[in-house]
Amino acid sequence: MIQVKHLWKYFNAMPVLQDVSIRFEKGKTNLIIGSSGSGKTVLMKCLVGLIEADRGEINYDGKNFLDMPARKRKIIRKQLGMLFQGGALFDSLTVEENVMFPLDMFSEMSKEEKLERANMCLKRVNLENVNRLYPAEISGGMKKRVAIARAISNAPQYLFCDEPNSGLDPTNAIVIDNLIRDITWEFNITTVINTHDMNSVMEIGDKVSYLYMGKFWWEGTKEEILHTDNAELNKFVYATELLRILK
Repeated sequence: MIQVKHLWKYFNAMPVLQDVSIRFEKGKTNLIIGSSGSGKTVLMKCLVGLIEADRGEINYDGKNFLDMPARKRKIIRKQLGMLFQGGALFDSLTVEENVMFPLDMFSEMSKEEKLERANMCLKRVNLENVNRLYPAEISGGMKKRVAIARAISNAPQYLFCDEPNSGLDPTNAIVIDNLIRDITWEFNITTVINTHDMNSVMEIGDKVSYLYMGKFWWEGTKEEILHTDNAELNKFVYATELLRILK
C-alpha cells in the first residue's frame, strides 16, 4: 500500500499539488484521473522520486520515502516498475535486452536467469519469438506489451503506469488495460495508473481518485463515479465521453 499525506509541490512559487492525501491499495488498480494541468503527472513523478515534493509524506507500506536517505530510497526504487506514456523502449536494444534492462541494473541474477525471467515476462504479455527484434520492427501495441514485460521483470511490489493507452487504437487499449489489471491481481501489486480514458476507468478502475486544479477532489469506485453529485467530476466525465464520441 502507498499512503500519500498532505503532499505539496510548488513550481516558481505556484502550488501544483495542494495538500493531496490519497491511499493506493495493494492488489488493486488505483486510477488517477483529471484534466490536463490537474497535477496527476506531477503526483506520479513525486511518488517515484523523479520530482521532489516540497512538503508531506509518501509512505510505502508505512515507510516515508521523503525522509529516507539515498541508500534506503534505492531499496524502494528496486521494488518499483514503471510503464511510461510512450513505452520508452531503448531503440538500440532488442526486445529481450529491453526487458532485461532492470535486471541488469538491480539484480544479481546470472545471464541465464535473466534470460529465463525475460522470456517468462514476455510470455506473460503474450509475446513470444520476438526476442531478437528491435522496437522499430514491432507494432505500437506490441511495444506497450514489451514495456509492461520490462516493468514487471524485476518482480515489483508497486507498478506505475502513465497514460498506458496513449496512442493506441481501442482494441489494443483494451488488451493493455486487461493485462495491467490481470498482472495486478495475479502478483498482488499496488498499481497506480494515470489516465484520462474513461473506458479504462469503467473497465479496470478498482479505485478512482480525481484531481482538480492540484487538489484531491473525489474518490470512489467505477460504479460510484456514474452517480456522483460532484459538479467538477461530472463535467470532466461528460467532456471526456463527448470527446470520445466525436472521435
